Parts: sequence; structure tokens; C-alpha cells
Amino acid sequence: MVDADRPWIESWEHLCYTEPMNAQKIRVILADDHPAVRAGIRQFIERAPDIEVLAEADDGRAALDLIRRYQPDVAVLDLQMPGLSGLEVIAQARQEQPASRFIVLTAYDDDPYIFAALRAGARGYLLKTAGPEELARAIRLVNAGQSALDPSVTERVIEKLGHPTESAAEEPESLSERELEVLRLAAEGRTNRAIGLALGISDRTVHSHLINIFQKLGVSTRTEAAMKAVRMGWISPDSRQGAA
Repeated sequence: MVDADRPWIESWEHLCYTEPMNAQKIRVILADDHPAVRAGIRQFIERAPDIEVLAEADDGRAALDLIRRYQPDVAVLDLQMPGLSGLEVIAQARQEQPASRFIVLTAYDDDPYIFAALRAGARGYLLKTAGPEELARAIRLVNAGQSALDPSVTERVIEKLGHPTESAAEEPESLSERELEVLRLAAEGRTNRAIGLALGISDRTVHSHLINIFQKLGVSTRTEAAMKAVRMGWISPDSRQGAA
């Protein structure tokens, strides 16, 4: 995990880009649960004359509602948010708004987060240490149908593709007892906070467990994870009725 506290509100003097006067702006939705970070990111994005932020969200459910309402060209999402995670927002929004594209902007640089996001359908994955020019460039690339990855993420992806560790025919990696506890409660429809209270752990730890579960099972949402765990006989079919 990289330093999430790197200030976004800094000089933008080098953020220069020109577009024809009649060019249509790239329409962006921004979601992050930290107001100061979100405000800084918005300032950076809107210094680019070809990009505009339509609206902001401070949790996953609000982000999904905004994507449904505005049908943006690009949504820039944090991974860990209240309500729904960035992964769950992407997975659900892609089904409803297939024309929208998604960039994850996060402090997490661990493999489970990276590959879970790409599997969910993110076309961009940037760390919060990225500068304004890098973010604006990523938005343009993703809007054009290309991928935009942090250089360190690109190296991980290339390495992963060059050294596959498992085939599609193999069974998924087993979950730990704690991960099974988290998945059972998530399948009942409990929020991260409720799961954390039940297990005596923090919301952030619950989120980390869910990311690891998604990575191990090769899924992007709680519902998919619950269904796969039921098929594997790891949880009861009744447990998944509340999964969202």
C-alpha cells in the first residue's frame, strides 16, 4: 500500500493541454470518501480544458446512482468506499451502462487489488501518488478505449501473464476460516461495518478480506463470491439470499 496522504492540492502549472474549441468534453464522475482528496482531484481534472466533472460521490451506492443518472464517459473511483466497494460499483455499472469506462484511483498497490479491479472491468488503475498530468492522460486514454495503468501495475500484469499460476480448470484457492466468516456475513447482506462489528475487526480489514476473497475465487462481487462458495460447498445456500 502506498502513502494515501500524499497531498493532491499542489501546483498544477505543468498541466497543459489544448483541444479544438468545438471538441466535446470528456464527462467524468468522481467517487472518493475523503472530501479533501476528492476536492483536490476535481481541481486537477478540471484544469484540463477537455475534461469536466459532472458530479461527485462519497460512497459506492451514491457513485452507482450517479453513473446511472449521468451515464458518464469515464468514472474515477476509489476502491474502498462505504456502501459498495469500487469493484462492486464497476461490476454492476458495466452491466447497466456498458458505454461508461472506469479508472481505479487508489492507495492500494497489492496484487489482489490490482487483478480484482481489472477482472471487474477497470480500464485504468492508478495510484494516488500519480500527478495531475498522469491522471488527465489516463482519462483521455480510457475514454478512447485504451488502457491506462500505473507503470508498476503494468509490470505486475506483464509478469502475471508471462507466468500463469493456475488454469481455468483448476479449483479456486481455498479460503481461510476468517475469510469464510466474512463471506458468510457478506452473503447475508451485511455491510462492511456490520461485518466488522460482528467479528471485532475494522471496516478496512473487512474490505481487505473481501478483496482477497474476490481474487481467490476469480469474481468481482459479493453475489458472485457467495454463489461460487455455495457451489464449492463452503457456505450454505441460505446464506447468500441477502448478498447484493
